[in-house]
Amino acid sequence: MKLHYTILFISILAFTSCSTTSVQDEEVLFENEETALIISEKESELFNIVNTYRTSYGLSELTFSTTIYKYAQEHTQFMIVEDEISHDNFNARATQIAKETSATHIAENVAKNYPDPEMALQGWLDSATHKNTIEGNFTHTSISIKENSEGELFYTQIFFKK
Repeated sequence: MKLHYTILFISILAFTSCSTTSVQDEEVLFENEETALIISEKESELFNIVNTYRTSYGLSELTFSTTIYKYAQEHTQFMIVEDEISHDNFNARATQIAKETSATHIAENVAKNYPDPEMALQGWLDSATHKNTIEGNFTHTSISIKENSEGELFYTQIFFKK
């Protein structure tokens, strides 16, 4: 009977103490968990209402891309500095995004001075070009919404397909 418990104990110990990753792999996994992205309430709201809109028309939901969030943020900040909305440097942005994500198609919508995400979405839907982007065959998106010193909101939403 003691032998039975000893074998059981050794088996449990062997199965629970083994790891299939190296220490270095575990550190990388830990670092990835620590770099979780925190987006603003407005960015989250716009992401959700765009997906709600898409699914209401039978389109797939978009996945939020933390990889390209920095590009949306940088462009929003650029528009704030310039004090106007634009797609300036889009080709350079799209090239970098394609390199980092293997995206096959990239587009973006920008907006300024809508007081909330619902109104920004409605403004985009009232424009055929922006509406086509929202309804496009994309799989991922990232959104940046920032306020300038006068309290005006600037929006950048980047879409891409993997």
